[in-house]
Amino acid sequence: MPTRRHVLATLAALGVAPSAFAQLDSASGIRQMLTAATRAATDRLGRHNGFFADSIVRIPLPGILGTTQRRLQPLGLAGPLDDLELRMNRAAESVMPAARDLVTGAIGNLSLSDGIGILRGGDTAATDYLERETAAPLGRLLRPPMETTLAQSGAYAALDSAASLVSDNRSGIGRLFGRSRGNSLATGLRGEVTDFAVTRALDGVFHYVGEEERGFRRNPLGRSEDILRGLFGRRP
Repeated sequence: MPTRRHVLATLAALGVAPSAFAQLDSASGIRQMLTAATRAATDRLGRHNGFFADSIVRIPLPGILGTTQRRLQPLGLAGPLDDLELRMNRAAESVMPAARDLVTGAIGNLSLSDGIGILRGGDTAATDYLERETAAPLGRLLRPPMETTLAQSGAYAALDSAASLVSDNRSGIGRLFGRSRGNSLATGLRGEVTDFAVTRALDGVFHYVGEEERGFRRNPLGRSEDILRGLFGRRP
């Protein structure tokens, strides 16, 4: 198999700048690193309590649901909202295999025009680039499986119960927040919860992809991938 030195010599003989090969080599290494980091991140988050027990990435309830939960917890009345939060985090954990496939697919399609610049950037330069380039389309792609998982986990049913708790005049909670029974909080909240869960799930993935990237950069020789040892073992 030709060595890197042989390839560079061949490129030079053909009049191709060695920097062009270095750029290609860097892009390949960055993709390999991001793919490995994504698998590690989604494996971690996809475990039981991967989101729920991790204070860094745990997904809270959005908007009025979170506000109501915090106000009711000291009164011991936040049970349905606490249950909704748990189920939303369970849904995020369950959707990690789909997130892994989507993110690794996006990595393969990245146009890393500044591979060397990313390589020599900050501790999470590659992850930051990945997030900038892919977060929006990945969110749209992840939404359908997240909807299915939220339904299967019982999160939508829990949402309906939680909304009823807040709007029920008979419990006094509706009067507390100025809402009537007819103005059910369930209306429109499924979309809000779904969008929020998708965004925060991807935030969790990118967070731990970034942590993995830091590990690659700090200890490239401890990694098994030859390309990564070659790239991150270099001095800028």
